[in-house]
Amino acid sequence: MKIILLSDVKNVGKKGQICEVADGYARNFLIRNGMAVPASSQAEAILEGQKQKKIDDEVKAIEDAQILKEKLSKVTVVLSLKTGDKGRVFGSIATKQVAEELQKQHKLVIDKRKILESDPINAIGAYVLKVELHRSVIAELKVQVKGV
Repeated sequence: MKIILLSDVKNVGKKGQICEVADGYARNFLIRNGMAVPASSQAEAILEGQKQKKIDDEVKAIEDAQILKEKLSKVTVVLSLKTGDKGRVFGSIATKQVAEELQKQHKLVIDKRKILESDPINAIGAYVLKVELHRSVIAELKVQVKGV
């Protein structure tokens, strides 16, 4: 019997795949448990529509990430750290603070987990942080740290 899988099934196939399985296995297990539907022309059309929608959503997400990358390349986030005598710095700046200041100063919203931080920001100066906007789109964010 030809079926369309609605979820991943071990030793059968992945979600959205059209498979050929035994009639009893399909009727008594896969279809009854909601793991598959019988493959018909209507079901296949729905599956193709879902695949096309997923592709369109992915393209839209990449386009949005490219637009945000352009905006991020033009801005600089200014942060301040408390300093003592002789320029000694107290504390450091976390990605959460960078994301909050970016939203306050430039009205751009980025999740703090998207900021890829390699070294801690614990000195006065200029930094360039990488921001993963999408799996295939990585932007650079300029951060300027000033002493208070």
